[in-house]
Amino acid sequence: MKMKTKILTMLAVAAGSAAAICADIYSLNVVGYVNVTVPAGLTMIANQLNTTNNTLASLLPAGPSGVQIYKYTGAGYQIYEFDEFDQVWYPSGGTLNPGEGAFVRNNTGSPLALTFVGEVMQGLLTNNINSGLQIRSSMVPQSGTPSQIGLPSNENLQLYKYVSGVGYTISSFDPFDQVWSPEVNIGVGEAFFIRNNGSATQWVRNFSAN
Repeated sequence: MKMKTKILTMLAVAAGSAAAICADIYSLNVVGYVNVTVPAGLTMIANQLNTTNNTLASLLPAGPSGVQIYKYTGAGYQIYEFDEFDQVWYPSGGTLNPGEGAFVRNNTGSPLALTFVGEVMQGLLTNNINSGLQIRSSMVPQSGTPSQIGLPSNENLQLYKYVSGVGYTISSFDPFDQVWSPEVNIGVGEAFFIRNNGSATQWVRNFSAN
C-alpha cells in the first residue's frame, strides 16, 4: 500500500511592511499542515514543515501509541517509541528536521495519520549529503521525480525508494542521458535513502512558495 499524503498550505503572515531609508521591507510566512497516512508495518516518512522545535515531542505530542520511529545513524538505528502511559517519546530528544527522514513502524495493524504543522521553508536551502548511506528528504512539501524536487544531477548518487511491504527501487543518475533511471516519484512527506559513492556534496535549492 502506498503512502497517501494531503497538504493544505495557508498564508499566515502576509505583507507586513516597515519603513526603510530607500525601500519597504515585506515578510511573507507560509504555514500549514501535512497529513501523512502510514499503513501497518514500515514506511519512510519526512517532516517538511519547520518549527522552532523539531523534536518528536513537539511534532507528534500525542504519539500515537503503537508507533516507533527508526532514525538511521550510519551504523544502525536509534529507535524512539511513544509511551502511552506517560505520554512521552522515549528516549527523549529525538528530532525530525526538514531534509531528514526516518522509518515509522506502525504496530497497530491499521493505517494511521500523522500530522505535521509548521512553516514552509523558503529561500536558499541546503541539505548536506555525506559520503555513504543516509536518509534524506526534500526540505519542502513537494512531490515529483528526483529532478523535479531538485536532487543534484550527480552520477555518484543513488536513490533508494522504499515501498512498504515490497522493498526498494534503486534509481541512479545517468550522466549520458541526464536523467534519473528508473524514474521514481517521491511523495509529499516521504523520505528515502541516498547512497553517495563520491565525496560529500550538497542538495541546494532556491525555493519560493509564491
